[in-house]
Amino acid sequence: MSFELISLDAIQEIAQQYGYAAVFFGILLENTGIPIPGETITVVGGFLAGNTDLSYWGVLGSSTAGAIIGDSCGYWIGAYGGWTLLTKLGRVFRISDEQLEEGRRQFSQNAAKAVFLGRFITLLRIFAGPLAGIAQMPYPKFLLYNAAGASLWSLVIVSLSYFVGRFVELETLISWIAKLGALGLVIVAAVIGVSLWLERRGKLVKPLEPLESPQE
Repeated sequence: MSFELISLDAIQEIAQQYGYAAVFFGILLENTGIPIPGETITVVGGFLAGNTDLSYWGVLGSSTAGAIIGDSCGYWIGAYGGWTLLTKLGRVFRISDEQLEEGRRQFSQNAAKAVFLGRFITLLRIFAGPLAGIAQMPYPKFLLYNAAGASLWSLVIVSLSYFVGRFVELETLISWIAKLGALGLVIVAAVIGVSLWLERRGKLVKPLEPLESPQE
């Protein structure tokens, strides 16, 4: 996720100065639920590794560890205070507790997919952990999908920035990755929208009763 208050030059300077610590804490804070450009910092870290300023394995390990720990922090925040905060926000936006409860139920049914694949989707990467905590997803199950998703995400992002960054400008690479994340968000929103529409349509259309055969 990009964060307009922090320029790319500033992010590069932070990554060059603090190295693996910048990658680790950047993605950790983003996955905890704080909207900072953790993904961009990770891309910059992989890019610097491609220029031999950092180690590929160091960046990969830092981003993976930061993503796992950050999402776990987000999970526990959601588990212990997320539902209370969500209901308060619901009252502000006139969303009933019943609607929120239904949303939590639907998320619970797809929580594993959201935690694993959500890292590749804009916004969901930030909120998947807290939402899993709110939905009371069992933590051992969450940790399993969290670690698997973090490992795959880090491998893809760091490798992409490490290898492709040698031939493509950093700004272009970041733009491509951001567009892919936004595309994922659009697809997820479309799938949810269609699912809700079909569910409501199914409730409105009652099945036809079988015709009774004439009595002889």
